[in-house]
Amino acid sequence: MSTQILERPETQDTDTGPEMFHYVRKEKIAESAVMGTHVVALCGETFPVTKTPKPGSPVCPQCKEIYQAMKA
Repeated sequence: MSTQILERPETQDTDTGPEMFHYVRKEKIAESAVMGTHVVALCGETFPVTKTPKPGSPVCPQCKEIYQAMKA
């Protein structure tokens, strides 16, 4: 009987930058979290909501710029 060691290759997410949160329509957040549907951020990125931002979390610069322009 022999024992074989299988090495697991290191994997990385394709997004190597810091995790950022995006501005999304408020009514779509709960739907996405419950149903798993994708939302579209102000910057155009599409993704399912999986996390809740905490105060001080980094925000997507494009989303922030678009949001500020909408408020003005």
